[in-house]
Amino acid sequence: MDIIIGAGISGLSYAAASQGDYLIIEQEDRIGGYCKTIKQEGFVWDYSGHFFHFQHPEIRDYVMERIAADEMLNVEKHTQIYYADRLVDFPFQMNIHQLPQEEFIDCLYDLFTISPTAENDLHSFKSMLYAKFGRSIAEKFLIPYNTKLYATDLDKLDIDAMGRFFPYADREQIVRNFRHPETRSYNASFLYPKEGCERIVKSIASHVDPARIALGETVSSIDTATHTVYTSRRTLHYDRLISTMPLPRLLESCSIAVPEGIYTWNKVLVFNLGFDRKGKETRNCWIYFPQRDLVFYRVGFYDNIIGQDRMSLYVEIGFPQKQANLNIAELREQTLDDLQRVGIVAPDQQLVAEHHVVMNPAYVHITKQSEADKQQRFAQLAESQVYSIGRYGEWKYCSLEDNIFDAFALAKRLATR
Repeated sequence: MDIIIGAGISGLSYAAASQGDYLIIEQEDRIGGYCKTIKQEGFVWDYSGHFFHFQHPEIRDYVMERIAADEMLNVEKHTQIYYADRLVDFPFQMNIHQLPQEEFIDCLYDLFTISPTAENDLHSFKSMLYAKFGRSIAEKFLIPYNTKLYATDLDKLDIDAMGRFFPYADREQIVRNFRHPETRSYNASFLYPKEGCERIVKSIASHVDPARIALGETVSSIDTATHTVYTSRRTLHYDRLISTMPLPRLLESCSIAVPEGIYTWNKVLVFNLGFDRKGKETRNCWIYFPQRDLVFYRVGFYDNIIGQDRMSLYVEIGFPQKQANLNIAELREQTLDDLQRVGIVAPDQQLVAEHHVVMNPAYVHITKQSEADKQQRFAQLAESQVYSIGRYGEWKYCSLEDNIFDAFALAKRLATR
C-alpha cells in the first residue's frame, strides 16, 4: 500500500493518478493544504493568491473536466509596481522608461555599462541581478523587493533560485519595450475559480476515494528500515511512502541528520481584508511594493479579479524563518495605516471583514548547498521507497500546475515497477 502524507494539491494528485491501494494521512481537519478558500461576509479569499497558469493542455483538461465553464474566470493579468509615488508597469526592468527622467537615465546608463567580466562572478542571486541588469535596476527594485519577499540576504540564494519564473530581459528587449510594450509572459493571463482556488482542489479530490483520506492525523515518525509510519493514532506499514511535507521535516521524521542551515525559508503573514465599498484601484490584479518602510511586499485585489463591488484584498508580509512571536494586532494596524498611506484605502472606507493566516514555510530558499544536499537525500530516501514531492517536498520554486504534473509523473513511473 502507498501511504501519502498530506492532502494538499500534490498528495491528492498522486492519489488521483494512483493505480493501486493508498491511504492519505492529513494532519489538518480539511483537505487543500495552502490551497484553502475562506468565505466570509460575501468575500472570497484564499490563504494567499493562488492563480492557475496552465502550460500543459492535458493537466488543464483533467482539472477542468469536473468544473463547469461558468465557474471559471479567464483573467487578463495586469500588475504594477508602486515606485516613487507612482505606478510603474511590471516587470520593472522592462519599464524603466516610466521612471522619473533622472532615474531612467541612471538605469539605462548602468544597463549599458555593465562590466564585461561581471558574468564571470555569478555566485549568487544578487550577483546575477547586478550582472544582468546593472546597479540602478538592481538596487531600485529587484534587490529591495526580493529581499522583502524572501526575508533573507539575496547573496545566500542560488543564481537560479526562481527558475523560469524570474522575468529575464536583455538590453534589446528592454529598449524595444520603450515603443512597443511587450506584455506576453508565462502568466499573461490566468484562470481563477469564482469560488476561490479550493474549487480546483475539489476537482482533483473528486477522483480520490474519500474513505482513503484520514483527516486530523499527524505523522510522528518514520522507520525507513521497516517501512513503518507512526502517527498520532496508529502504526502503519507501507510499500511506498509519498510525502508532501516540507523536506527538512521529512528528513527529521526519518531520523536523517542534516547540517544546520542547509534548508532555510521565510514565512509569510497574509491579511485578507474586506471593505464596505470599492477603492480607487480598479484595474490591477496585484501591486508590488519594494519600499523598506512599507510593511507589505504585495497587495492583491480579489475584487478586480472576481468582479466584486466591494474592495477585497490580500496583503502579504514576509518574515525570516526564525522570527518568532509575530504581533498580529500591531502588524494589522501597521498594514491598515500603510494601505492608506499609499492610497489603496481611503480614510472613510470601513473594514467589514477580515482573516489572517501565517504560511510557514512560504518561500523556500534555494541555495547551492540545499540543491546539492537534496539530490543526495532523494537518492537515500528512494532506497527505502520514500518519495518527496510538491513545492516543499521537492524544495523548489514551482507553480500549482507543476505540482500536479510532477505527482502524475511519479504515479505513472512507479506504476511500471
